[in-house]
Amino acid sequence: MGDFIPFLFNGLSISSILLLTAIGLSIVFGMMGVINFAHGEFIMIGCYSSYIVSLVLGSEGSWLTLLLAFILSFILSFGIGYLIERLVIRKLYARPLDSILATWGISLILQQLARNIFGSNNVDAPMPKILSKGWEVTEDITLPFNRIFIILFAVLVCLFVYYFIYKTPKGRILQAVMQNRSMASCIGINTKKADAFTFSFGCGLAGIAGICISMLGSVGPSTGQNYIIDTFLVVILGGIGGLRGTILGALLIGISSPFIENFTTSSMAKVIILSLVLIVLHYKPQGLSPMKDRTID
Repeated sequence: MGDFIPFLFNGLSISSILLLTAIGLSIVFGMMGVINFAHGEFIMIGCYSSYIVSLVLGSEGSWLTLLLAFILSFILSFGIGYLIERLVIRKLYARPLDSILATWGISLILQQLARNIFGSNNVDAPMPKILSKGWEVTEDITLPFNRIFIILFAVLVCLFVYYFIYKTPKGRILQAVMQNRSMASCIGINTKKADAFTFSFGCGLAGIAGICISMLGSVGPSTGQNYIIDTFLVVILGGIGGLRGTILGALLIGISSPFIENFTTSSMAKVIILSLVLIVLHYKPQGLSPMKDRTID
């Protein structure tokens, strides 16, 4: 039990981070069919937002700076994502290979901009002092408060996304476009505006995820790239476009990682997880819980 609790807790914290980074990507991929290779850079924007707020306020870290960092990260990521969709992505619909190349180029541009503005070295984003402490379950087990916060925050984000997509008029519009774009257009839905909002919203969620990542250590221009591969694995394993599948994929990959690493190395653990994902996709090509659509009707 002394070994099981830390493994389970680390798995849940990893799952929470992967879930936060994958929700936006899953929505964009499921609705628009765009493979956004620049998704990691929007995570990076969120990471730097906390650092920017601390520089402006001159604070060592408080709940106010954390709240402002969340707001700034969403606004910056949402705004930059909106501009990119308007200027680049909109011209590349139904051209998946071109969208991959374009978003990959955008990711390189955003990384270089970060290096020019903040430098190549990693920086630390201050957080409330209490999050640097931990909950002593036993004499040998201490659960960090920052990871507990990330787990609870991931639950809140999931509840918010679920409510927004399934319980609000705007969310029902997005569902209609996801399920049958041509039919949604026929009943008067402006699919171009829905696409712009979806892409921007997905980028905003990635920015929020960046704030949580900045709580775990120093951040830099390539921080987002450290999570992008696992994020894609979560989206593909769970099923593109569905919130339930994304949660399931994040839990499976996040919880299995620390257990496998305990018996092997971190590199071998990634190989094993990737192999398991390929086996699952062989039998369920659409993922464990794909989004249902109405295109056949």
